[in-house]
Amino acid sequence: MLTSILLATVTAPLEWNPSVGMIMIIANILAIAIGKFTIEYPNSRPELPAPQFFGGFGLPAVLATASFGHILGAGIILGLHYIGKI
Repeated sequence: MLTSILLATVTAPLEWNPSVGMIMIIANILAIAIGKFTIEYPNSRPELPAPQFFGGFGLPAVLATASFGHILGAGIILGLHYIGKI
């Protein structure tokens, strides 16, 4: 019984296209902007080889903002796919 209900709710698989890529890029830029204003110690060690290319962030801040951006992007992409917009 439960298996038939779960199979009935399965949607079509999401295939990558340029709009999916743009959504992920925008989500990561938004996450970096949020991180720039909210991370208390953005330049903590270990430092990156060229910090000017990373907005002055250290490795922990880059990993944190990129992780948050990917979680945010995946949620947006899956949500838009679920409602049929992409």
